[in-house]
Amino acid sequence: MDLSRRHALALGGAAVTISLIPINLAQAAAHSGKTAEAIKMFAGDADVAEGGVELTAPEIAENGNTVPIAVSADGAASILIVADGNPLPDVITLNFGELAGSSSASTRIRLAGSQNVVAIAKMADGSFKSASAAVKVTIGGCGG
Repeated sequence: MDLSRRHALALGGAAVTISLIPINLAQAAAHSGKTAEAIKMFAGDADVAEGGVELTAPEIAENGNTVPIAVSADGAASILIVADGNPLPDVITLNFGELAGSSSASTRIRLAGSQNVVAIAKMADGSFKSASAAVKVTIGGCGG
């Protein structure tokens, strides 16, 4: 079999792709550890129940530099937003005082790539609730 330039380039590209897979898995594991650490710093050892928080994010974001999100949780004292695939996963912590008209906010965040965005609300009674949304990013925003 004759090895053409095109075949050699294809084999080289496949080898590079295969060699990068363990690096990406290691990065993902490191990011998930940072995400768990950020959540633990916010919620401590408390149980975090699913539901009670409304998180709105696009299913597909064309640009990771400006991904619109909105979050609300009736009766929340504070809300933590984390993006589990970012180099620094804790995006923002929102604190609401007694005179706040609502426990909601909307903003734009940066996402390094396709990942889950998680909102955890600390309720006025001390309980914790959460919601998550998967966002596919076609152009990353944070670098890696």
